[in-house]
Amino acid sequence: MEIDSRVVHHDQTSSEPKLKRHIGLLALTLYGIGDILGAGIYGLIGRAAGQMGNAIWLAFLASMIAAGLTGLSYAAVGSRFPRAGGAAYVTQRAFKKTWLAYIVGLAALASGLTSMATASRVFSGYLQGMFPSIPLWVLIIGFATLLAGIVFRGIRESMWANSLCTVIELSGLLIIIVFGISYLGGVDYFDASVPVTNPDGLITTSLILGGAVLTFYSFVGFEDVLNVSEEVKDPARTIPRGLLFAVAGASIIYVLISLIAVSVVPAAQLAESKEPLVDVVRTAAPWFPPKLYSIMALFAVSNTALLNYVMGSRLLYGMSKQKLLPSFLSKVHGKTATPHIAVAVLYVILLGLALSGDISSLAKSTSVLLLGCFVLVNSALIVLKRREPTPKGAFDVPYFVPALGVVACLAMLFHAQKPELITAGLILIGIIALYFVKRPGEDAIEKIDSID
Repeated sequence: MEIDSRVVHHDQTSSEPKLKRHIGLLALTLYGIGDILGAGIYGLIGRAAGQMGNAIWLAFLASMIAAGLTGLSYAAVGSRFPRAGGAAYVTQRAFKKTWLAYIVGLAALASGLTSMATASRVFSGYLQGMFPSIPLWVLIIGFATLLAGIVFRGIRESMWANSLCTVIELSGLLIIIVFGISYLGGVDYFDASVPVTNPDGLITTSLILGGAVLTFYSFVGFEDVLNVSEEVKDPARTIPRGLLFAVAGASIIYVLISLIAVSVVPAAQLAESKEPLVDVVRTAAPWFPPKLYSIMALFAVSNTALLNYVMGSRLLYGMSKQKLLPSFLSKVHGKTATPHIAVAVLYVILLGLALSGDISSLAKSTSVLLLGCFVLVNSALIVLKRREPTPKGAFDVPYFVPALGVVACLAMLFHAQKPELITAGLILIGIIALYFVKRPGEDAIEKIDSID
């Protein structure tokens, strides 16, 4: 772990404390891998098998290409502009529209918040099964408070907690790879037959894209790397390398897991399972305690919530510096070097969402908004490449990369379900309404560029 131990420093022209650059390449790569892998893969395999049979690896492959293209664009953006505002900052810089940057930032934040709230309910629900005498709301508050405490304590502590969770969740997936790899070759991986939806087993472009829409959501998370940019050492080099290492590593794991899962357990059985990967472990490594594997999955759930909390607090901080949100959200604690007010605001919102009930449908809808953000970031990179020369030493990509990224993300949006699109539209209306309450000035981009 490349984590600096020096104390927080202050800006040379101001007594206000700033975020501290603690994160090195290894820590950033683990952050990205942990955020991408998350808890999704532990349940997603079953849903994908029910849609594509043995050919689920094709869906992951298509998603990998789409995520890889946008990941390359994010790497170029992060190398050029290492700002905590991430996508909101680059959108504002490219299109000079504060309202567009506002929508992009809050759409990304909405996705992170619903992911945090869903993870909090899943984690607390599992613990209540182990300790039924404790009310669910008590466990939710306790889990949210623990997350807030870690994120407030410092970026080093958050990265160490992330590293621990990432190693544990990776271990769970590596167990499947190591003990299940001998099963490879036992089935026809081009058999996409599903009794109800695809009895003939034909592989069509529509089938692959439909499956890719489902599996693509397991790749989102790489965009969160941009929001810790101001805490990364040598960001022009570290951000693109860490981001690409994370996307590549997660992609290899996903494809291997999808191939092994249908080799060990029939696709139809995986589709009906509530814990598909646990069933794979029961067959491939019967000596391994299933309960222990379920606990490993809980660390993945915790990691998802933790990293979304880090992302959300840095996004609020960055948007505040852009004058898109109230200025108090960009305050940094003098001792912990964290945006403590942003952390506290997120804590209140998180509790409200997590205690309100099941929000899984809301999470799917915010993922649609996130795809829209990807379209805008890819487009912004094209604009900036035409308008501004690439800074010396920065990572860059040819024009066709962000152009193909736009096409891939639009294809995913085209195959999204109608209910998700409707809910996403309602969220969008709410964000626009909030914009008119704050109404930041059109000179916000010039203000932030004059800060550092």
